[in-house]
Amino acid sequence: MTEAVLYQDDPQGIVTLTLNRPELRNPISDEDMVAALLAAFDRLQADPAVRVAILTGAGTAFSSGGNLKKMGSGGGLNDRQPVRTRRNYRSGIQKLPLALEALEIPVIAAVNGPAIGAGCDLTLMCDLRIASEKASFAENFVRLGLIPGDGGAWLLPRIVGFAKACEMALTGEAVTAQEAKAIGLVSTVVPHDELLDAARQLALRIAANPPYAVRMTRRLLREAWVSRLEPILEMSASMQALAHHTGDHHEAVAALLERRIPNFKGE
Repeated sequence: MTEAVLYQDDPQGIVTLTLNRPELRNPISDEDMVAALLAAFDRLQADPAVRVAILTGAGTAFSSGGNLKKMGSGGGLNDRQPVRTRRNYRSGIQKLPLALEALEIPVIAAVNGPAIGAGCDLTLMCDLRIASEKASFAENFVRLGLIPGDGGAWLLPRIVGFAKACEMALTGEAVTAQEAKAIGLVSTVVPHDELLDAARQLALRIAANPPYAVRMTRRLLREAWVSRLEPILEMSASMQALAHHTGDHHEAVAALLERRIPNFKGE
């Protein structure tokens, strides 16, 4: 069997992760796919040379979410005993939002086609989303008699607002790439053949900055999403104390004063 997730890095510190079950439209609920994604996230976290990651799908879909063939046969995450089904979710697909939350580097979802159900939610777990003109997004669990079991009910309202999240989740209807841009679900829509190029250009713009500052800013933004102002100010002061003493900060100031391009080394 081919690898469930392809891991491709480059000298600029940009890693591309590709969901690699195109014949099934890249479902992410299966154990092997969850395990492969978690292993890829661990590898990202362990490598200090990585600055940005891009997540995309092989074939015509980003991800179909759950494996419908297994659902139809009573398999997959479901079990005859509800207590085991609950355990399957907690030990399986629910580990994905927690792992992405814990990452230090930013992740860009390059959505190459339909992102359905848990596939839509996987894009929401990323920090940035850009879409091919062929992309679409559907929080369609309700149409299968299910609920968002992977964190989508927490993620979606924070990105598109409560009313639009309710509309998407309660109707299960898909939105096009252009509609996704209009509601703030994605920041950019590009021609299909330019998607990975556009994702890489965005990644390079991020990677051009001091890596420690990028990692701390990413963590600060994630914490600020769910916290009060006072603890965020305290966290900001502590992080800034560290940032002021990095070599890259001194290099940035020197380059600005000397009117030259800075050379950041991650120090």
